[in-house]
Amino acid sequence: MHSSSTMEQSAVAEVNSPESEEKTTTKEVTESGKRKSEETGDTEKKGRGKKRRGAGGKKLRPGERYVPPPQKRNPGVSFCKEHFDETDYYFDGGLRKVRPYYFDFKTYCKGRWIGKSLLEVFKHEFRAETMEYYHRAAKEGRIRLNDTPVEDLSVVLRNNDLMKNMVHRHEPPVVGRPLEVLVDDGEVLVVDKPASIPVHPCGRFRHNTVIFILGKERGISELHTVHRLDRLTSGVLMFARTLEKSQKLDQLVRDRQVEKEYVCRVEGDFPDGELVCEEPILVVSFKVGLCRVDPKGKESRTVFQRLSFNGKTSVVRCLPLTGRTHQIRVHLQYLGFPILNDPIYGSSAWGPHRGKGGQVDKSNEELLQALVEEHRSQESLLLLDIPDDAVGIEQESEKNKTSEKVETSDGTSELHTSGEIHQSDTQGPTGCSSGSETVDKVSQICTDPNANNTSLESEADKSTGNLTKATTQPETRDNLCSECKLDRADPTEKELIMYLHALRYKGPDFEYSTRSPDWAKEDWVETEWSLPDAD
Repeated sequence: MHSSSTMEQSAVAEVNSPESEEKTTTKEVTESGKRKSEETGDTEKKGRGKKRRGAGGKKLRPGERYVPPPQKRNPGVSFCKEHFDETDYYFDGGLRKVRPYYFDFKTYCKGRWIGKSLLEVFKHEFRAETMEYYHRAAKEGRIRLNDTPVEDLSVVLRNNDLMKNMVHRHEPPVVGRPLEVLVDDGEVLVVDKPASIPVHPCGRFRHNTVIFILGKERGISELHTVHRLDRLTSGVLMFARTLEKSQKLDQLVRDRQVEKEYVCRVEGDFPDGELVCEEPILVVSFKVGLCRVDPKGKESRTVFQRLSFNGKTSVVRCLPLTGRTHQIRVHLQYLGFPILNDPIYGSSAWGPHRGKGGQVDKSNEELLQALVEEHRSQESLLLLDIPDDAVGIEQESEKNKTSEKVETSDGTSELHTSGEIHQSDTQGPTGCSSGSETVDKVSQICTDPNANNTSLESEADKSTGNLTKATTQPETRDNLCSECKLDRADPTEKELIMYLHALRYKGPDFEYSTRSPDWAKEDWVETEWSLPDAD
């Protein structure tokens, strides 16, 4: 997938915000009532009304370009069979892989782009691709403005312009282990999520997600997320089948009536007995999902208990009593026992102490840049879910100081941000009915890894109900696709699995649990590892 194809998800959120939707809905109701109170038989009057709303209703000045009004958001439309059929899976070397496919990324014009040319926007905000690429893409009709191909990138952007870029999309592979359904009783669906698979479409991931796998392989849709797990975390993942059940479970989570038990394997000899960490946690970057212990952070509490030690690493039971972003991971880092294979909180970018005791001799901006540089040098930026061309990321923390933060009660959950779907929104990528589906989206692991500070994501098809058309072309190469020119090695264990597992979720009238993973066994020893074949 081209990073050039992505523009900030929040661009669509700005145009289709809940506030603007509410205003539109109110206006429509008012106008509807007005129409009902008037005589409706005046066809001539109706005709004039329709003409005013059309492209020819407003007289354009010479050289002025018509811009259609933004499409109304249909909160009941989400992912369905047409999306699921965009491409196919295949399995290779124990990995689930997605055949590359053509895909439209969309966004409405952001405020700061108004009055600028497309060329200026591409040049200053989407530097992952060359200007030659954009010119070639335009000549081939891949860049469209309000559904009209744009050959001349000097066209000046106006408010409500809908920009589209068709790309040859490549998705990273994930573990090929099948999704195991633990419970499906008509009200709740519980799965044992393998590590490496995101919960729902985000960033580079679309078909290699729990939502799409369930839809494509089991025909399951219209799910409401109750909580989330980080992409590299495995274990119990709950969905509600109905809106009523979703609201009930959501309230239990918010009221902290759901007990959560995780198990992890950490570096070193974790202390015996029960250990409680109550250090406050502050979000440093929404883009990377980076957090750290900080006095200005939110209150957090996690109870830890060592289960075993094999001479090098320890298995630890974790009970997060609050629900801060990456709470378990951040608290274990602070205690000096980072989770094995944690690409962020086990990184040397934190300095010689790797964040133990809160010892970090770097500003937030320096820390972010150090993380990016470390993973760029190792060609493992995928672990951070940020772009290869990660420019401007050091400004994230300043931008986040004024951002509204909403956190869930999941110890390893991620953040709700303005560019994401919130549980309070009646929209989401999990069904195709006109009912009210909700799907939480997150920023840290689910931020577009192919964007700079802006991302042209497929928000339009989520927020307006438009079905994005994507064409499957297996075994083909695209002449403009940079990914097609690369020969990427398959990911390793370190890139796919972090040793953190959601073992049990228990509420007043339910309890869901999984088997303990093999790496949590007392006699487990880290060895050369290979992915199991997919059955």
